[in-house]
Amino acid sequence: MSNKQIDWSNLGFGYIQTDFRYVSNYKDGAWDEGVLTGDATVTLSECAGVLQYAQTIFEGLKAYRTEDGHIVTFRPDLNAQRMIDSAKRLEMPPFSEEQFLDAVDKVVSANADFVPPYGSGATLYLRPYMFGTNPVIGVKPANEYQFRIFGTPVGPYFKGGAKPITIRVCDFDRAAPHGTGHIKAGLNYAMSLHAIVDAHNQGYDENMYLDSATRTKVEETGGANFIFITKDGKLVTPKSDTILPSITRRSLCYVAKEYLGMEVEEREVCLEEVKDFAECGLCGTAAVISPVGKIVDHGTEICFPSGMDEMGPVTKKLYDTLTGIQMGRIEAPEGWIRVIK
Repeated sequence: MSNKQIDWSNLGFGYIQTDFRYVSNYKDGAWDEGVLTGDATVTLSECAGVLQYAQTIFEGLKAYRTEDGHIVTFRPDLNAQRMIDSAKRLEMPPFSEEQFLDAVDKVVSANADFVPPYGSGATLYLRPYMFGTNPVIGVKPANEYQFRIFGTPVGPYFKGGAKPITIRVCDFDRAAPHGTGHIKAGLNYAMSLHAIVDAHNQGYDENMYLDSATRTKVEETGGANFIFITKDGKLVTPKSDTILPSITRRSLCYVAKEYLGMEVEEREVCLEEVKDFAECGLCGTAAVISPVGKIVDHGTEICFPSGMDEMGPVTKKLYDTLTGIQMGRIEAPEGWIRVIK
């Protein structure tokens, strides 16, 4: 399939099989060189470690065309490092940053026809993941693993613009102190599925998880980090050892300080102070920033002054600056943009 056969303007956020994916196997204490393959299937033992004890981790990043026509990725070295951290926490063999970046480059280059044109709002979403493959019946780490990357073209997360969403303070816990909330493990997302389905059934777009120890401090949504804007224009983002370190959030903090001259605070954020913020957003790879217009805390509504009609002015400035850097309209900090072709 070539890019001429895809209707980019009507592309949703879902899976479309591309021509090539990368596969590497870990056996006898070492990773092999890895290959590109056209085979999209995975064959496993019925007793594979991933199926028995959920020993799997993943990442998410995008490839896209910039204004000058290059195909690039955004800070993939941070995805590589975060995956290394995830692997260590689940007793899996780390896939080196060098191999990770090489695998990303190869998958994007091989599927260049699936990278959407500049200005379409669409991207090639990349999913690196790793899982235990050999039979494991006793509770212990696997000793053989597979690392894979596939790509799928996806449309803009928000068609027609990002409208503010309504979220609720959730009664479920996302992650315990000293648990796995700080890594990108599949098990974290499995346990969040009931909570998000319940939120949707109750008419909310997302959940706000609080710290499980005291249930007084803001953590994240399970799929994105929070950012808040104070009434005097300061960016505040929650700090916790159980929050996944979002690459988008870290980039926004840098952009706020170095490009927009804003004061930035990464600190504990108490739920009781949320009502005093001027703007709120959720940040992550898929949407960059999802504006939040309202938070409902067990019947009590917290409505932000930025309203329910459009993204708040400071949040919009952050969004425009970061996406401008990603798309090549604004000069990027050194090392942020990896040119593939």
